[in-house]
Amino acid sequence: MLSAACPGEVFTSPVPDQMARAAAAVDSGAGVLFVVKNYTGDVLNFDMAQELAEDEGVQVAKVLVNDDVAVQDSLYTAGRRGTGATLFVEKIAGAAAEEGAPLERVEAVARRVNERSRSFGVALSAVTTPAKGTPTFDLPSGELELGIGIHGEPGRERRPMMTSREIADFTVEAVLDDLRPSSPVLALVNGMGATPLLELYGFSAEVHRVLAERGVPVARTLVGNYVTSLDMAGCSVTLCEADEEILRLWDAPVETPALRWGR
Repeated sequence: MLSAACPGEVFTSPVPDQMARAAAAVDSGAGVLFVVKNYTGDVLNFDMAQELAEDEGVQVAKVLVNDDVAVQDSLYTAGRRGTGATLFVEKIAGAAAEEGAPLERVEAVARRVNERSRSFGVALSAVTTPAKGTPTFDLPSGELELGIGIHGEPGRERRPMMTSREIADFTVEAVLDDLRPSSPVLALVNGMGATPLLELYGFSAEVHRVLAERGVPVARTLVGNYVTSLDMAGCSVTLCEADEEILRLWDAPVETPALRWGR
């Protein structure tokens, strides 16, 4: 996984000095890979941080995560947003780095994972930020928002409440229509922060049903709250078309507070 993470204010990018200090702190001499979700503030600040780090002699590579198929442009980004695939990139590139792969190879693996990943998110309630104290958008009871982002952005379409089966049909189809995998996939069923695990596991079963109906084998599944939006009720589905190396690196041992296996 990551050697360092830079948290900014809520739904706000960290500042370049913070990123540069983090890069200097974890650099072993082999260089540092920046994993950047595609949001305008993050992209600009990480670009500046890369310049600062390189001025201090730290070699930096960068991968931009832009897996969200819901919208092409949003309030926060030019192009697709970075969402659930960030977890796949961090785990798989992190495992490659742990094996001692050179920075160029780690970067190439990270880019391949991003290129093979697509996501789509659904909200059953809006998010409430501490600073605002009220929901970031109005979502009446009995409705849901399709295609939301992880910073509380509204989606691309609003509909009356759907069943778990209907949500899985819509979400997985949106991902598969863009990804069109020809090999088994990694599947992440990710909670947005307020959805109980019981509901996420039930929804995961529906996701597996749709994938089976479309003839898409599932190599690995992860269910839980990993790429969240504070107190938003909802979920996202991320699929990554796997190959032998991606699966091997995904299965490599990991031990963090939120993700651990293989030890």
